[in-house]
Amino acid sequence: MTAQPEQWIRNFVDGGFVDPDPGRAFPAVDPATGSAYARVHEADEELVDRAVRSARAALDAGWADSAVSARAALMRKVADRIEERFDEFVAAEIADTGKPITQARKLDVARAPMNFRAYADVVSAAGQDSFITETADGGRALNYAVRKPLGVVAIIVPWNLPLLLLTWKVAPALMSGNAVVVKPSEDTPATASLLAEVIAEVGVPRGVYNVVQGFGADSAGAFLTGHPGIDGVTFTGSSATGTHVMKTVAPRVRPVSLELGGKNAAVVFDDVDLGEAIDGLSRSIFTNTGQVCLCTERVYIQRGIFDDVVAGLVERAEKLRLGPPTDFDTTTGPLISQKHREKVQYYLDLAVQEGAQVLTGGGVPRMEGALAGGSWIEPTLWTGIANSARVMREEVFGPVAGLVPFDSEDEAIRLANDTEYGLAAAVWTNDLRRGHRVAQKMNVGMSWVNTWYLRDLRSPFGGVGLSGIGREGGEAALHFYTEPTNVCVAL
Repeated sequence: MTAQPEQWIRNFVDGGFVDPDPGRAFPAVDPATGSAYARVHEADEELVDRAVRSARAALDAGWADSAVSARAALMRKVADRIEERFDEFVAAEIADTGKPITQARKLDVARAPMNFRAYADVVSAAGQDSFITETADGGRALNYAVRKPLGVVAIIVPWNLPLLLLTWKVAPALMSGNAVVVKPSEDTPATASLLAEVIAEVGVPRGVYNVVQGFGADSAGAFLTGHPGIDGVTFTGSSATGTHVMKTVAPRVRPVSLELGGKNAAVVFDDVDLGEAIDGLSRSIFTNTGQVCLCTERVYIQRGIFDDVVAGLVERAEKLRLGPPTDFDTTTGPLISQKHREKVQYYLDLAVQEGAQVLTGGGVPRMEGALAGGSWIEPTLWTGIANSARVMREEVFGPVAGLVPFDSEDEAIRLANDTEYGLAAAVWTNDLRRGHRVAQKMNVGMSWVNTWYLRDLRSPFGGVGLSGIGREGGEAALHFYTEPTNVCVAL
């Protein structure tokens, strides 16, 4: 039997790390090798209760009423300290996710300090409307709103972009004067606890930021979302789990912000720059091994250029390099776990059963040495498949896409909108009017034209349908993390 690693990933409650209980431990597994690299302390119900109570105490001790300028200064210190410990965060992100070092450095860890600085600016500059009202007796009244923190916020983040999405939620929550209890995915526990070290180092008051490690059902996730001391829940993850979160908090009428799954479409018109479109589509299909809620899994291509786009995408897919995450030449990492690979493999097999022609990929690659035990999958493209097929309607969350020809603009819009999801879409065309026209007709929270994964952090982000409710980003986030109180003064 392989000896358990001695490194612990611990819970962080009331300003300090909690001594782990060896009887409540689970392994942190490197997806690239399948080997455990640390032990994680699973929080029990009592520890989750302590975390919620410490968050409430921090609010009562003055964090909720602290000056915005003081909170902004702390958030900027957090950003600075992340950059000072940049390589540690990169190493933790790679160990948790197996993603290539180039992505971890350029996207995931780079975005973390950006999130803290962006929300320090947004919240510092945010204002409220005020109105002068004429009264029935000829007088006047002043109405204005003040925003107050929501309170104790439960933050539940997924495994695909654990640090990026963690800081995307923590930054606006803390800048708005809330205290938080974070539950990272059991698959990616490291960076939430590493961020706790930074939070403590820069002087954020105890109890403002807490981390409880564990699973969902009958573990930290259920204990946290069901806790009566929680004032709101923000969750990113699957649509099924998001539905469960809504049901859990419904009896107490707590607000929820849900960023859920997607079955995102791209529409490619025959007037497009082929090289630009193929490059962009390749990124949108295969980035992070397809494990991004914004990734494209359905590509609709105008018939006149269908063969050219298909050939280009197959060529790009077959040039992807699966390899050690720490190798700068590696382009594509593993899936997050063996369990998730089983799910993706199920859909790869199902596509064939549903009549798909496999253009490239479709199985498990042979990896050498330590990588042989990892959760690897081949980048896969299909064609010859109906829009009604399950693999075209259900989220796979892997490096896969179905390629379908279309003839007219109306047909492309109909095909793209034929889904219960509504997170994102991309339109590829050199016709400016068509780009605006089609992008606005997509039933999604975000439409791109001739690009993908590009967004100003101040703009609203979220989905419709099975892709969630609520918006994050910029001032839109304040609608969740704060509650307005209207003040009316007779003049």
